Parts: sequence; structure tokens; C-alpha cells
Amino acid sequence: MYAGLTRSELIAGLTGRFGEMLENKWRIKQFGLRRVSETHKNMNAKTKLTSKSGPLRRAVSMLLFAAAAAAALWAIVPPRALSQSRAQDQSAAMSKIAPWVLQHTADGKQAEFLVVLSDQADLSGAEALATKQEKGRYVHDALWNKSQTTQGPLLTWLRERGLEHQSFYIVNAILVKGTREVAEALASRPDVARVEGNPHIQNLLPQPGPAVEAPSQPQTPATIEPGINYTHAPQVWALGFTGQNVVVASADTGQRWTHNALKPHYRGWNGTVADHDYNWHDSIHDSVGNPCGNDSPFPCDDYFHGTHTTGTAIGDDGAGNQIGMAPGAKWIGCRNMDRGAGTPARYIECMQFFLAPYPVGGGQGDPTLAPDVTINSWGCPPSEGCSANTLQAAVEAQAAAGITMVVAAGNSGPSCSTVTDPPSLYAASYTAGALVTGSDTIASFSSRGPVTIDGSGRIKPDISAPGTGTRSATNSCDSCYTTASGTSMATPHVAGGTAVLLSARPILHHDVAMQRTVLNNSAFHLNSTLCGSSGYPNNTFGWGRLDVLAAYNYLLLTGAASRKTQGVAGTFDINLPLSGEPGVECRSGGGNYTEVFTFDNNVVSGSAAVTGGTGNVSGSPVFSGHTMTVNLIGVIDVQRLTVTLTGVTDEFSQVLPSTPVSMNVLIGDVNGNKAVNSTDVVHVKSQVGQAVTDSNFREDVNGDGSISSSDVALTKSHVGDGLP
Repeated sequence: MYAGLTRSELIAGLTGRFGEMLENKWRIKQFGLRRVSETHKNMNAKTKLTSKSGPLRRAVSMLLFAAAAAAALWAIVPPRALSQSRAQDQSAAMSKIAPWVLQHTADGKQAEFLVVLSDQADLSGAEALATKQEKGRYVHDALWNKSQTTQGPLLTWLRERGLEHQSFYIVNAILVKGTREVAEALASRPDVARVEGNPHIQNLLPQPGPAVEAPSQPQTPATIEPGINYTHAPQVWALGFTGQNVVVASADTGQRWTHNALKPHYRGWNGTVADHDYNWHDSIHDSVGNPCGNDSPFPCDDYFHGTHTTGTAIGDDGAGNQIGMAPGAKWIGCRNMDRGAGTPARYIECMQFFLAPYPVGGGQGDPTLAPDVTINSWGCPPSEGCSANTLQAAVEAQAAAGITMVVAAGNSGPSCSTVTDPPSLYAASYTAGALVTGSDTIASFSSRGPVTIDGSGRIKPDISAPGTGTRSATNSCDSCYTTASGTSMATPHVAGGTAVLLSARPILHHDVAMQRTVLNNSAFHLNSTLCGSSGYPNNTFGWGRLDVLAAYNYLLLTGAASRKTQGVAGTFDINLPLSGEPGVECRSGGGNYTEVFTFDNNVVSGSAAVTGGTGNVSGSPVFSGHTMTVNLIGVIDVQRLTVTLTGVTDEFSQVLPSTPVSMNVLIGDVNGNKAVNSTDVVHVKSQVGQAVTDSNFREDVNGDGSISSSDVALTKSHVGDGLP
């Protein structure tokens, strides 16, 4: 009868049957605490504790009553029902705990684990924001506020028990050190989604060649490093774009910031003094015998790897060692490995620092100082206990904030489905495979797709770049260089190439997806039929070899507008954002509208069609310089209209991928909030009699070049109209 009851239902039943009686008695727990206190106060008054007065007799009576109640409950609820309920609860809790945690807390051992909360922040609102700074602030605040409103009860629980812990917000999670009992207690909570391990992971980093000290006298380089040359980055430098106004961050073994090829490009160096606040963080807190120690207050590299990868992205000593893809960019750093050994918590800590850098030692983070691109030549293999989705939320948060995260594919090739280690497998990571430098041959060690460990079948890598025999800076001395091979070396080629693209096309700064689209479509496409794919992208090369010059020349739609000539007042444009929520055309056009599309190159041909909503394209598009003008007829009110551009070609014969652009049509919605109401009427009334200008042209709802009572009447007639 009671076998199907949950624990809460059993308790509710007990309360119903015995609650009235219990209300008239002392609670056993309260009584016990009170008598202990009284005992300490009256240790010498033994007569009070042994007399036949009321309190003691009531205590005995209460204990007898409790025994009777327990016996009654035993009769009402069979032991089997209680046992089944407990077993179900324990099973549910255990299913939340990662196998690594169970293994490493066996036999009374303690381990570190990440307690991931069920309630995670919704970052979708960042997509509609128009600048990287807006996106960064939105994402930071959403994540921070979520952690502050949800972690309190858990943190209190941990503090009460004196358990070591560290709170994160880029993922709503808490790092805890505890036993199996602690893990089970946390997993049993409804506000906990899962308990994941924090294993120490020894990355199999490339081994450096011999360190060679550069000549002390400035020299003109005989040649630019072959990997850089093969991406055609120098041709874009010649046009004046070297990565200026772009910040590249490196999460690695640290950096020798005083290296001649790195120091001039460090954001914390102004040419005279260094300021490491907001420019450096060390997530290594518990190493033993590390040459950089723990919590280094300045950039320090305990191996060589971080100095090398950072050098390939931005390095140039001005004396002949042009080792970096984007020598005009600035860099910041975070150490997330102890001589190659990382943990999920260390990785997350560096990603959190990059999202909103803060002073050395901690303090308020500033998302406006976040980097544009990050280098991530490390992995978190599931074979060593890293859960496949442990880092996913942190990676996706960086992308939502407008940060491009370039990640090494890994060095587990040539077998298929060897892209297995977070963060390389995530869709939000821009994953780099390695080419044999100077050729279009994939390096044998470069990991291949498809991604199977998460069941996605995702094609990886995304793109490939030179990754063998790469010469760059090392940590041996300020003028020392060495060579190394690996996808670790391909990754900074891609990160630096992205920086060059952003310096040349700043309109892409906030749009990670479009950055990837440009780099992918402009890559030198390399085909492969291996690993279950063909054409491009494929599971060997991704889209192909990085080509920075082709990315610079890539035909890019940079803007769109709904244009209307409003009588003698002139022509005015309503901006139509290329991503996020479409712009609102509030002016009446009698069904006729004109859309103007702007590109980064001169365009000469192409077509357009209405692919969503009601309306038609009238005639052929008109091309003039960087613009393409499309006339529309039969456009109805109260709708989302989508025009798709197809086959648009520029003067260099580059073709724009098929691109849809949407516009909300809602006559009278002068404030653009997708609803026509009294507020819009007030706006129009306030401008009656005013000349039509850039600041009030929307209030000229009928588009005749003046704002009058007819515009007020037209707006009133549409009150109540709205769009979802």
C-alpha cells in the first residue's frame, strides 16, 4: 500500500497522523539542547536534576511517547517502503556524481570536485547587442548575478562544515574538497545538477628543440617565419593591418613577459614601467617546487610552451625576429598549467579572468578589458577524468561575450575521432588542426574528427594552419628562441590571423560567428575523404588552410538599411541589424520600400528575393560602388519580412554566401519596440510642426517630409498593432 510513496509523502502522512499530538509536547531535540545548557549552568545543583519535579518527568514521558510514535509509524509504513524510498533518493544522487569522483573518494579519501548548480544563466540576450563591450558587460552581469542569487545556501552549508571551497561564476559552480559523504550530500540537493571531478591532468605538450640565443645586434630578417608566410599574413601587413587595436590572450604555462619579442607587445608595458593589474593572472595556487612558485604577481613561464605560443601569435623583437602573426596586437596572459599539469578548475579560473580581467590578487573584474581572441593549446582529456561537458558553459560564455576562443585539436592523430578532449570538441571552440609547415599535408599527429565522445558527430577541426618546426620565443632567456611541433603551434597561427583580420575589419569585433564564417569561407579549401567526410569542411582539414589575405579580401556584408525619401526633407535610413532582433520600419510606404545593402568591396552582380513574409522584389538590384539597392513592392504591414541575397559578387570575383536580412514592418511604431501604443502617439504629437531631421524622421510616419496632424491620425489608427 505504501511501497510507491516518496519520502516527502511519508513525512506528510506522519505529520497528518501525529502532528496534533506533537504540537502539545516539547520537541525532543529542543528539550535535549535545553537540558544540556541547564546542566552546564547548574553543575552543582544535583538535586534539581534528580528531583521528581515536572521537567524531568515530562522528558521521560516525551521519550516514551516518541517510542510509541515510532512503533505506530513502523506499523503504518512498512520498512520496505522506507527502504525503497531511501534507495531511490540515493540512486538519484549517485547518478549525479561523476565516476572519477566516486573512484577518488573511495575508502574514506578526499578529492576535489566541482559542484555544478542546476540554475545556470541565460546568455541569449547578448546576441542582439551591437558592440563587443555591450556583449561583454551583459554576459558578465548575467553570470555574476546568477551566482550571487543561487550559491548562497550551498556556500553556507560548506562554511558551516569547514569545507575548503572556491566559487566560480563563469560557470555557476563551486569547487569543493571533501569525502564521498560530502559529495553524496551535495548531489542529493535539488539545486545541484551534477558533481564532476577536478583531476590533475598532465598535458602531453610538445618538447622544445635546443634554445638558440639571437644575436645582440639588430638585423634585418632574411625571411619571415615560413608558417607565417604560408598564411599570407605579411601581404595584409603591407596594407597597414598588423593586429593593432586587438588584444590576444594566452592561457598556457605562463609567459616570459620580459622576452624581447613579447615585452613590447604586452598590454601591461607602457615602454617605461609594467602594470600587471588586469593583464595577468596565475591560477596555480598549490604547486610544489615550481620555478614560478604559486600566485605569481607577474607573468612567468614554468616550462616554455606559453612563451612559444604567445610569440607565434604576436611576437616581434624589432631586431630581425619576426615570429608573430599579428605583431601590432597586444597580449595578456594567464597561467593555467603547472609545468603542463592542469585541472578543470584552473582552466575555468583563467577563462573567468579573461571574461572580466581583474587586478593581481583579486578585485572587481572589468569586462571592457576582455581580450578579443584567446589561445588555448591545452586539453582536458576524459581519459584522465575530465567530464565531456565540464568546460562547455565557460567556453560558450566567452563566445557570447564576443571572445573568439581558438583551441588546439590535439596531437592524437592520425586515427579518426581523436578530437576528444574538451575544449577542442565543442561547437563554440574554433578548433585548429596542424599542417606540415610549407605544405598542404596534414601533420600525422593532428587529431581528426568526427567528434563521437559526446555523440554529436560534429566535424572537427574547423580550420588548419602550419604546425611543424615552428620557431618562436622560449623561456630560457630574453633573447632565446626554439622550435616545436604540434597543434599547439597551429593554434596561435589561427589566433594571430584572427587578430589581423579584426584590425582590418573592426566591424567584426563583436561577431564571433561572422569571424569564423569569413575565415572558413576564405580558407584555401583542402579536400579529404578520410574519416567519413568529403568536400569541405571535413574531418581532416576542417575548411582548409588559413589564408589571412583571402580573409581580408573576403566579400563581407557590412550593413543594411531601409531607405526612404521623405519629400523635400531628404532621404533617411532605418538601420537593419545583421544579427539579433531586426530593425523596425515604421513609415508608411504604400507597400513600396527600398533596402540598401553595403559591402566591404565594390559589388558588381547578384540577386535578391523575398524568402520570408509578404512582398516581392521589383526589377533587378542596382549596384553602385559598395552598395546594392533592392526595391520592394506589395509589402504588407505587421510582419517580419526577410530578403535573401544570393550570388552577390565583388570586383575580385569573390561571392558572398547566401545571406538573409530581416526587417520588421510595423507602421506607427516610432520607438521601435514592436508595439504601436499611446507612447508612439505622444512621440508623434511632440514633433508636430518641427522640421524633419535625422533625430525625428521616424515621427514623419506618412513620409511626406513634414510632421503634422495626419501623422498623428495615422499612428492612432494603428494603435494595438504589434509583433511577437
